Amino acid sequence: MILYFSGTGNTRMAAYLLGEALGEKTFEMDMTSEAPALTAEGGRIVWCFPTYSWGVPPVVAEYMRTVRLDGAERMEHYMLTSCGDDMGYTDRQWAALVRGRGWNPKGAYAVVMPNTYVLMKGFNVDLPELAASKLEAVPRRISEVADAIRKGKPDMPVRGSFPWIKSKIIYPWFVRFGMSPKPFHATGGCTGCGLCARSCPCGNIVMADGEPHWGDRCALCLRCYHICPRRSVAYGRATDGKGQYMNPIKTRL
Repeated sequence: MILYFSGTGNTRMAAYLLGEALGEKTFEMDMTSEAPALTAEGGRIVWCFPTYSWGVPPVVAEYMRTVRLDGAERMEHYMLTSCGDDMGYTDRQWAALVRGRGWNPKGAYAVVMPNTYVLMKGFNVDLPELAASKLEAVPRRISEVADAIRKGKPDMPVRGSFPWIKSKIIYPWFVRFGMSPKPFHATGGCTGCGLCARSCPCGNIVMADGEPHWGDRCALCLRCYHICPRRSVAYGRATDGKGQYMNPIKTRL
């Protein structure tokens, strides 16, 4: 059983490739429900999600703490995270969440994907050539991850430099001070098409008076920003001059 959360499609691509390699069904985490319930299938669960500032996305952590997943205590749990460069100690955070539910964490893996975070100075999407190079390497990496899961091979993290500082100091700061949805707004180029609202995985955007309005249940996945065909979703001034990215690989929904 593959469970995934994805903002711009990177993790969705990885989840479906892994599901096909392992012969597992793939399900999207329901972030719009207060009390989601699922029945665990097969002998394992693979949790797939993007790395957020070298940690587990808060919306995924909350899902893991509250989801009713019947049969999960009898299954092996694995993690696959997508990261633009490195994951720090994201796997340790995930393992603590799994153990907190009385479940059994067995392995953690990472796959490098194109960068999507654009909300701070110095952060932008990858140049097209680099993004294409990263995507080209994904199928082979997922094949290696699938083989590691099947054969019980060691974890395959992408730690990067100074992982303790990134995951223990920067991540808590980011969650507390860097995830407010308040700066989101529509610029004058907005046509009121509603694509951002329809696409939001958390149901956090509503259309009123022909413009999108953001609520408080935001994953900061930036799908609304990256998917806007008019480049009319902005985050304060942080997105000025920044690029857009949506995973180009079409996976079945």
